[in-house]
Amino acid sequence: MVQSDHLEQTIAAPLEFTGVGLHSGAPVTMRLLPAPAGSGIVFRRTDLDNFEIPATGRNVAKVSYATSLMRQGVLISTTEHLLSSLIGMGIDNVIVELDNLELPILDGSALPYVQAFRDAGIKTQRRKRESIKVLKSIEVRDGDKFIGLYPGTGYRIQYTIDFPAPIGRQETSIDLAAETYGTFIAPARTFGYKADEKKLRDMGLIRGASEENAIVLGPKGPENGPLRFSDEYVRHKVLDLIGDLALAGRRIEGLVVAERAGHAMHTALVAKLMKDRSTWEMVHVPAKPATEPSDEHLSVAAMSRPALLGA
Repeated sequence: MVQSDHLEQTIAAPLEFTGVGLHSGAPVTMRLLPAPAGSGIVFRRTDLDNFEIPATGRNVAKVSYATSLMRQGVLISTTEHLLSSLIGMGIDNVIVELDNLELPILDGSALPYVQAFRDAGIKTQRRKRESIKVLKSIEVRDGDKFIGLYPGTGYRIQYTIDFPAPIGRQETSIDLAAETYGTFIAPARTFGYKADEKKLRDMGLIRGASEENAIVLGPKGPENGPLRFSDEYVRHKVLDLIGDLALAGRRIEGLVVAERAGHAMHTALVAKLMKDRSTWEMVHVPAKPATEPSDEHLSVAAMSRPALLGA
């Protein structure tokens, strides 16, 4: 599968996913449809007269354990994994139809989306791709939590997490320009502590969570292992970050540094970026030689092999 680096892209054929929402537990069917160049990513609630909500920062709703969009009182929840996969795989334009308020959690990662995109194909469109080039530093701080965006080449991310045992401190970095999203980030699953389950369910959250769609952490480690990577937790935080920053409307050209951040800080950075037009400019992405990974048909089974631990 050859991706364009300087022209916009969409999916070559419609795709359908079914499942349950991570937090609502509600069944949902979602269809992804090819969209014209320049249209961006648009969500459509087929159960509400095809009401549309563009995936942009101005439509960000409540942000806590997931990123939601709202327009005129209509809600779409847990958008980050799909948005991450679209940005990560270089898909600019798509219509996302769903018949309920929350996207399906699938296996808790973005890998099912990546595999579906590869199976369906990605179509190059006749419009030059634009990116948001960072011109000035932007930072958001909350106590010992921090996220910053700085000028630089490529779309580089450095992320550090520090959770209670058994996770502890992990850090990783990636440059999305190297086209390693599908192998390095997409397979990383969401995670949670078994001890927090009752509290979260009492709050009306994680009603659709199970050992099939999340890493469940006990005192000694995952209760439903093995991990796909030894640092799967921080890789999943990068996955979430890419999805949240997709709400800027374009892929970013610059460096993102995050320390113990989360959805609220990710989207606060988008809001700050969009508010100050002097901090960025829109530029056309220049063409460059493709550097595709060779193992593009990875499966969940392959990602679970012990040989990949520590990758």
